Amino acid sequence: MRLYLIPAITSLLLAAVANAETVAFVNVNVVPMTSDVIVKSQTVIVSDGLISSVGDFGSTAVPDDAMIVDGTDRYLMPGLVEMHGHVPGPDSRDLERVLSLYVANGVTTVRGMLGQPSHLELRESIKNGETLGPRLITSGPSFNGRSVGSPEAGSDMVRAQHAAGYDFLKIHPGLTRGEFDAIAETANELGIPFAGHVPEDVGVPRALEAGIATIDHLDGYMETLLWPNVDPSGGLAGFFGVFIADQADEGKIAGIAAATAAAGVWNVPTDSLFVHVVSPELAAEDLADRSEMKYMRPGTVTQWVQYKNDLLGDANFDANTAARAMRLRQQLILALHKAGAGLLLGSDSPQVFNVPGFALHQELELIVAAGLTPYEAIRTGTVNAARFFDQEETWGSVRQGLIGDLVVLDASPLADITNSRRIHGVMIRGHWLSRADLDALLSRFER
Repeated sequence: MRLYLIPAITSLLLAAVANAETVAFVNVNVVPMTSDVIVKSQTVIVSDGLISSVGDFGSTAVPDDAMIVDGTDRYLMPGLVEMHGHVPGPDSRDLERVLSLYVANGVTTVRGMLGQPSHLELRESIKNGETLGPRLITSGPSFNGRSVGSPEAGSDMVRAQHAAGYDFLKIHPGLTRGEFDAIAETANELGIPFAGHVPEDVGVPRALEAGIATIDHLDGYMETLLWPNVDPSGGLAGFFGVFIADQADEGKIAGIAAATAAAGVWNVPTDSLFVHVVSPELAAEDLADRSEMKYMRPGTVTQWVQYKNDLLGDANFDANTAARAMRLRQQLILALHKAGAGLLLGSDSPQVFNVPGFALHQELELIVAAGLTPYEAIRTGTVNAARFFDQEETWGSVRQGLIGDLVVLDASPLADITNSRRIHGVMIRGHWLSRADLDALLSRFER
């Protein structure tokens, strides 16, 4: 088995947790995420990676050998889950970068949406503590118009990925209706989830019927909102429907949201990606000057600038239509939430101006802007994610017996969602990384 040891990070982690198998957060305000409350002045003890005790500051005994983290005037919440992330391969120069940026931003679990065989080993390496990084839940290689040539080939590919041990299947554009149906039928027979895009030949109603686990990017919803006499074919919808938003009927939003809820299908909106790409109010050059861009390679940021400018320069792009597309997406996010359709936090990072970890906090802010409360928004990246994976009794909230994936903040995220960025330290499966440790991680990639 190949070990994905990253010496600098590993040594830092070992130094941070040396002689500290037990960590006590003393006099901290707990944001448990089981209800919209803050439980003040608590002591939370984590031993061997599990939350062993949560109790009042004045009456909870602290073990003599515990590392003490002063929680006075600070807030303890569950670690965040990136439900649409991309993890590089082991030979990429950016693997350490991406994993470090996630951890430094309080991301303790990532659902990798473009898997490869090496990710099966990486998943275990992270789980076993050989590599510092968020828990990895990985798809296999993409099902798309190039990788699948027939319904039979699609079914065979499902069986192969199931046998290999991938956690789920990633659906990309380009599949025919017949190929998608074969993939869905085989996946359902084997009990392996399939998730991602909605191919043009399939459409959202059929994807819901087939049992897709998540629809990511709200892909296909704009086409579903078109007036009945509008032909959505021809490939002119643009980036997730941005070119056709002027032809969408917002009166259909409630119906498709209700249908999504009835089907039990979850959505990962990745609205930060959409806004960063299509908003004419956000100039590409200004986005490139954001502080978090210093952690990305200059060539990557240059490519992002080019991508956005190319889209805004497309003959089919219209600023007013783009603005309506952004409004419709926010209406759809709120409608899905009100209908009871599950929402999950994801940013599709690293993608256009979405820096790993940093973008997830922007996503939280956009979810609140859509009409959810800060508590409801944070649940999309904590309790909701654990529920989606049927892991509520393992992680996702601050409760005795759960895995110690935790973030300490310097201000309440329920009072102001932007406080989710004010990270004092991160505990990842029982290992405490202070602000100084996190800054050391980040400094390795700063330019």
